[in-house]
Amino acid sequence: MTTNTTAGTTAGVLGRTGDGAGAPVVLQALSRSFGTVRALTGLSLDIAPGELVALLGPSGCGKTTALRIVAGFETADSGLVTVDGKDVSPVPAAKRDMGMVFQSYSLFPNMTAIENVGFGLRMRKQRSAQRTKRAGELLEMVGLSPQARQYPHQLSGGQQQRVALARALAIEPRVLLLDEPLSALDAKVRLQLREQIRALQQRLGTTTLFVTHDQEEALSMADRVGVMKDGKLEQIATPGELYARPATTFVAEFVGTMNRLPGDYQGGDQVSVLGTVVPLLGEPPELAGEVDVLIRPEGLTIEAVPGGNGIVTDRTFLGSFTRVSVRLSGDVAVKVDKTSTGAASLVPGTSVQIGVPGDEPVLVAPRS
Repeated sequence: MTTNTTAGTTAGVLGRTGDGAGAPVVLQALSRSFGTVRALTGLSLDIAPGELVALLGPSGCGKTTALRIVAGFETADSGLVTVDGKDVSPVPAAKRDMGMVFQSYSLFPNMTAIENVGFGLRMRKQRSAQRTKRAGELLEMVGLSPQARQYPHQLSGGQQQRVALARALAIEPRVLLLDEPLSALDAKVRLQLREQIRALQQRLGTTTLFVTHDQEEALSMADRVGVMKDGKLEQIATPGELYARPATTFVAEFVGTMNRLPGDYQGGDQVSVLGTVVPLLGEPPELAGEVDVLIRPEGLTIEAVPGGNGIVTDRTFLGSFTRVSVRLSGDVAVKVDKTSTGAASLVPGTSVQIGVPGDEPVLVAPRS
């Protein structure tokens, strides 16, 4: 169910446009176990006022548990959550100045869209005329003014989720929590709604914590993305830094597509791969010897060459670029991205030469 919670009244905050609207949120050493399962292990995270941070990770990594602790629906075994410098750990969910949108829309079926949006304001004893005016403004903001008098069953899934979002924003929360709100929608609607959520969040300046398993959503919407594994943050960074300079092999392989190529590390800050010596990214291996070198598809070069080091096995057209699958000697499979125009001749069976630019830093991992 979509839940709106707030402390105090909405007087004096309706109509604000984002200047200082969001509150800083700090998670300090949060730990949480469910029986023998460790959901969070000392999770710490600082979210700046008005920032949108996405938590990304596989199922069971602890991202939703973290969100529910911030919301007040779960209690941490240790650690605390502060909002605007104040510890909210002992504060019930209904008393926190937060709005939350879940994956399921869970609108009240006996209420129209405008009544659903105004529900939180009604619970806070706001007068009917003010409530209706504010709810109408929010529906206009999410592009649903024509559907104001329609009931949930008369709305599409995307429209229902926009009503749920408007309901969460109606009370002007200083913190907005989004728990995979787009996963139940089809691809086109997800794209439209994520752009709308981001635009609204920036306009209102609401501090936002967004949990998702969808990499594209996280990278396209967030100011920073935190990648979680086994209840811990592996890395938190801007989308560009996370993709280009992953801190660990887990982050490198979880975010985007990554090739593993056999390489040779002889010490220092360089490694040899495909006959080219390239700089290392991150900490060097403890021991010299055989390693796996991690390189993204766009980090490899490919040219049709008789007697090359690989054979094209497949290709996938992806619009402006084509992803070419290649089998190298030693039965190593790699994927290479090339402009679709340049890949037109790279049909299956073509002999190709795969290479690595000498100035591209790479991560290495123990040989798998």
